[in-house]
Amino acid sequence: MAAGRLQRPRFARAYARLSVEADRRGVADHRRRLVAGLRGVVIEVGAGNGRTFAHYPPGVAEVVAVEPEDGLRALAEEAALSAPVPVRVVAADADHLPVADGSADAVVASLVLCSVPDQASALAEVVRVLRPGGELRYYEHVRSAGVAGVLQDVVSPLWPLVAGGCHPNRRTSEAIGAAGLAVESEDRFGFRPLRGAPPSLHVLGTARRALV
Repeated sequence: MAAGRLQRPRFARAYARLSVEADRRGVADHRRRLVAGLRGVVIEVGAGNGRTFAHYPPGVAEVVAVEPEDGLRALAEEAALSAPVPVRVVAADADHLPVADGSADAVVASLVLCSVPDQASALAEVVRVLRPGGELRYYEHVRSAGVAGVLQDVVSPLWPLVAGGCHPNRRTSEAIGAAGLAVESEDRFGFRPLRGAPPSLHVLGTARRALV
């Protein structure tokens, strides 16, 4: 797989530390809402250090957790040991999901579509692995409106260099629709995940692949 080109050890160490604070400030509740009610086989794209694993409901038969970064994947493997459902952590990236066409009941994307190299390619993979009628659950920060959005545009060329490839101004909801997924519900809200960080627009939603 192409995971080897996405090694960011310095960012991974910082993310592992900061994700604990972010969960305390509300991200844990967002993760819980993200996966509530899921059933069957789930592919989690960009699982990071596995902070979502603890929230999967008992109806989930298996989670295939994809994470390209070696350090974060090792932490995810540790988190999988105490998960309430079976979790298999694999080395791969969003452009190369290691599962067959139409094999997933759901795909979960949590704070990852901001940092994939190519959203269209990653979302095409989501569509490929979802069964007809399967759902994408997504929790992402996206481009804000007004002056905040303009500022995100200004910093976007440099921000990925210091933030693990993150693009703060992506229009992720529109990209999901353009990939052929129907957005069924979406909660949009301002949120400050870390002390001292500016609030940014977040979305928590569900999109579905067509039945045919």
